[in-house]
Amino acid sequence: METESEPYVRLATLRQLHQVVAELNTARSLADTLQTVVDGIVVGLGYELACVNLVRPDGDLVVAAFAGDPAAEALITGRVGSRASWERRLMMGESWDGLRFIPHTEGWVLLEDDVPQWHTDGPDPRFEDEWHPEDRLYAPMYASGGELLGVISVDRPRNGRRPGAWGREALQMYAFQAAIAISNARLRANMQRALVRLEREQQALRASEESFRQAFEYAPSGMAIAEMGGDQHGRLLRTNDALCRLLGRPASVLRRYSFSDLVHPEDIGTLLRTSAEGGRAELRLGRRDGTYVWVSLRNSVVADAADGPRFLLTHVEDIEERKRHELQLAHRASHDSLTGLPNSAELRSRLGARLCRRPLSVRATAVEALDAAYEGHGGGTGGGTATGEHGFQPDAFPEPFEFPAAPGVPGAPGTPGAGVGPYDHHVHTVAPASDVDDGTKGLAVLFCDLDGFKSINDRFGHHTGDAVLIEVARRLTTGVRDGDTVARLGGDEFVVLADGLGAADAADLAVRLRNAIIPPIRVDGRAVRVGASFGIGWASCGMSADEVLRSADQRMYIEKRSRSKAHRRAG
Repeated sequence: METESEPYVRLATLRQLHQVVAELNTARSLADTLQTVVDGIVVGLGYELACVNLVRPDGDLVVAAFAGDPAAEALITGRVGSRASWERRLMMGESWDGLRFIPHTEGWVLLEDDVPQWHTDGPDPRFEDEWHPEDRLYAPMYASGGELLGVISVDRPRNGRRPGAWGREALQMYAFQAAIAISNARLRANMQRALVRLEREQQALRASEESFRQAFEYAPSGMAIAEMGGDQHGRLLRTNDALCRLLGRPASVLRRYSFSDLVHPEDIGTLLRTSAEGGRAELRLGRRDGTYVWVSLRNSVVADAADGPRFLLTHVEDIEERKRHELQLAHRASHDSLTGLPNSAELRSRLGARLCRRPLSVRATAVEALDAAYEGHGGGTGGGTATGEHGFQPDAFPEPFEFPAAPGVPGAPGTPGAGVGPYDHHVHTVAPASDVDDGTKGLAVLFCDLDGFKSINDRFGHHTGDAVLIEVARRLTTGVRDGDTVARLGGDEFVVLADGLGAADAADLAVRLRNAIIPPIRVDGRAVRVGASFGIGWASCGMSADEVLRSADQRMYIEKRSRSKAHRRAG
């Protein structure tokens, strides 16, 4: 009977197969595609029930679509069968080319597995190829790479008979087309998800870029983006309004510069030592009007893209006020609050910077000691041990070498300052041998004490006394050279440090300064006069700062006692 109707069945089935396959390609989503697959089997291939079991990411199979029986659909849709159970079924079934058939005679073996299934009632078969209610027919679906996508399960053929060769081939062809449609649907779904994710990332990127732009442009402190690497390394690519206002230059002009072009010459080393990644530095940048402003630079590196160029993002903070405050504090710590002159601590610091603990005479003996050591170790002409190319034995001084010095002299063995090596390049400060000018130039220390100041302070009060001290400080500062130091020790005592003077030069300077102090000083309409006594000391290596000041102070008192009181007031 099947043989007689087979041409008609083939033609009708082919038309239906063509129609349902065409409908597979019209589905837009994966869910629609799966439902179209099972609907096509029921409508076009002559089965009353159809189910798609789809492989999940974890490998198990879930009932993803069902057609033909609403009750059965509600019962098993969404239920999951393990991969192991499904593989067992596909292995034990009869192979109908690409299909797997399990007759009802062997179905009892499957009653205990976890594959979702439905049961239909019906009479037992009356002839050999009649369909039994517990027969099972599966059509596996594979991707192009051979990976299992899912399994189509069908039941209850409408003609009541097991499918023949043409019916089996039609189901197999349909399963092949269904696998293509499901793969395409998954690909479209993945692409749609990727597009949605990309759009979200682009929106987030645009929002991030806008946030960065606003944060960059409207930041209250300066911001700059500079180029990294290449011939244009460090060139400013972008600056915000705050930096333009801080430096007094428009953005179009700043793009011609780098920070190295704008930094103060004394701070170029600080800039070059600043690390590009996370580096921080405090330095001065030049303004358009030629002045400089103290700023704090903080760097970070920003990549333009995953593999794109890197740029230097620099945050520029104005610290001029803080620096000014720090300088004021440092000035207050080192300067007299009344006169603005360096104070006692600053004076000792400047004086001590010129002194070392070894006198010049040790340097002369050091050369002699080196010559003696050289000759005593085979360096002379009278024989000795083998020497190097220049006659110097490499291990002639196995122990740290120390120059000899006269006992009791600073720097001698056993005294403070000992241990200065033969390669000490300090330029020693020397003093003239006597008050007679012998051509020696040294660091003169002029100790000044005002004469008659106490009586002014007692008679007219501290206000007048302070005004006198301020004016005396001004006259002393005016009377010395640039580079000389005028300091106030306290009370009415001042000290002048003048380098490069001979004995006669120092005496002349003391006379000029005394004559500058003598003229009357007007305070609140009243004229007062003070005199000054000067003692001239000389700084010399081997002395401490206190010893130098004490020597000048003693000479000042000698000079003060040698003059009558009236003569002192007159200068």
